[in-house]
Amino acid sequence: MRPILFLLVFGVTGLAVLVSLGNWQVRRLHWKEGILAEIEARIAADPVPLPTDPDPERDKFLAVTVTGRMEPGEVRVLVSTRDSGAGYRIIAPFVMQDGRRILIDRGYVPAMDKNTPRALGPMTVIGNLHWPDEIDGFTPEPDREANIWFARDVPALAAELGTEPVLVIARSKNDPRVTPLPVDTAGIPNDHLQYAVTWYGLALVWAAMTGYFLWRSRARKQS
Repeated sequence: MRPILFLLVFGVTGLAVLVSLGNWQVRRLHWKEGILAEIEARIAADPVPLPTDPDPERDKFLAVTVTGRMEPGEVRVLVSTRDSGAGYRIIAPFVMQDGRRILIDRGYVPAMDKNTPRALGPMTVIGNLHWPDEIDGFTPEPDREANIWFARDVPALAAELGTEPVLVIARSKNDPRVTPLPVDTAGIPNDHLQYAVTWYGLALVWAAMTGYFLWRSRARKQS
């Protein structure tokens, strides 16, 4: 009986651990869905004036409206979209009516249009504050001679264009030749459902293997 008892205890313990991990991932899934719903509501909210001192944590995704003048001297950030392929995000300096200089992510242009002149001057832009986390150890340094950047590094872009380290990602169209790429939650990972299915699947396999070994041990004993 000892081998059978050992297998039973071992099997039940392992099954309990795997099921508890699956349950934990389900709880994380509900938590993450709540967070994403809050972010989506924040993104789609009615725009407010730009805060005096935006905070990267408190004001991330805040919907804002800014009125002023789009300035020359854009930076092009390499990007690829599912529908249009490779191209560039156009990051431009924007001078507000109160004299503050900020960054505007105007949107996407195809690679072939990178040198096409874009609308400048007075305009109102509606968008969302964002401080993208796109830098890692493999991100190349910008090619300033060709004006090609590989990530939206807000402090570096601000230093390059002489603005505050504040980036508004436009959701309103401010030039017919530039397609806005508004902020959304598509880039925020939510893999908890897959993890839960994996743990529950392992629990099912564990239970089946435990049952098989118990059956085989009992059959051997009877024989």
